[in-house]
Amino acid sequence: MTDKRVVLVTCSSQEEASRIARSVVSARLAACVTILDSPVRSVYRWKGRIETAMEFLLVIKTRRARLRALESAVAALHSYQTPEFIALPVAEGSRKYLAWLDECVRPKRKTVSHARLRPS
Repeated sequence: MTDKRVVLVTCSSQEEASRIARSVVSARLAACVTILDSPVRSVYRWKGRIETAMEFLLVIKTRRARLRALESAVAALHSYQTPEFIALPVAEGSRKYLAWLDECVRPKRKTVSHARLRPS
């Protein structure tokens, strides 16, 4: 078992899906987001009623350590009161792909000014 995760998120529109995808990749919370451009039909229970909606599915690739930050970002960017956020473990994968994923979601290191390191 790896520490990699595939996260499923449904969105109300292509625009919302694209906005969330770009934001989480830009923030290094995800290495890649695949957007299914053909809508999927979801049937679900909401506030005691059976509802049906056409939605756009995001397939987000990340690491377990980034899940809580990713979930927070999705919630902040999403139009739904309770957005879908389901993380599935990745049992195995290509070593090259998994290494690339690691590199992409690793937080950028802050550079330290050498002037601050010198004693006064």
